[in-house]
Amino acid sequence: MKRAAHEVTEPQDAEARRRIAPVICYPVETLPRPDLAAYQAARDGWEKVDEVVVPPREARSFHVPAGSFFRIVSIEGPQVGDLNLWSADDVNERFFSGKTRALHGTHLSTGDQLWSCLPYLRPMATITHDTLDWYGFDEFGGSVHDVIGTRCDPYTHKLLSGHEYHHCCHSNLTRALSERLGKPKQEVEPAVHDVLNVFMCTGFTRDTGQYFMKASPVRPGDYLEFFAEIDLLGALSACPGGDCSAEHSSDTAACHPLLVEVYRPKAAPSGWSSPARNGYSRKHED
Repeated sequence: MKRAAHEVTEPQDAEARRRIAPVICYPVETLPRPDLAAYQAARDGWEKVDEVVVPPREARSFHVPAGSFFRIVSIEGPQVGDLNLWSADDVNERFFSGKTRALHGTHLSTGDQLWSCLPYLRPMATITHDTLDWYGFDEFGGSVHDVIGTRCDPYTHKLLSGHEYHHCCHSNLTRALSERLGKPKQEVEPAVHDVLNVFMCTGFTRDTGQYFMKASPVRPGDYLEFFAEIDLLGALSACPGGDCSAEHSSDTAACHPLLVEVYRPKAAPSGWSSPARNGYSRKHED
């Protein structure tokens, strides 16, 4: 983090350097955008075909066919969820939070897409509705549904506290994937990846640039809805931090279950087709 007290004397042109206008790293004007009106129209007459309850401090997996919708729903009290996504056909293709952040920003909402890792780099899911989109950015710079944090994990917990804790989101997701694939936890653990922090309210402090969390504004009945662009295997952890108003990776926070609902539309959105893998040749030539 940046020191609050400077140890180096400012150069004479320091303010001029600071005033240089920023440049967007990834202009997205040429990025193909989803037809949200078509997606929303496809919801008419849809059928709920599955639901999975995620217990507090645990994770559960679920499957969403391409062309279907899924929702993550708050059902009992304020609760944050950590979401992992993989291609159902190949868990080597997984959600790439860093590139998603670079393309759409630090926090996601309606119309943003969740992109897969290299060399696949294609939309995995599109956010089609967000009942918390009213929140925006607060006076602290906080917002909801971030792709800046990672996931609470037992390694960092051990590093900072000296204790072992097995219900961090990383461990929860590892167990859920292990059970789904029928493989040992140590074998599937490398496939667990940085998450979309669903319902989590986060930002960076303006003085030190530190990642912060605060009480989530989510309430029972709120949901984040997605359209599956490809066949998806998902896993969701109900974070041991509850609404993340005080701490995570412990058993002291009030925690609540989350609900995943899967919906099958009568027909695919007009004009939609599942995206192909990225077209780069992979030659990496000089």
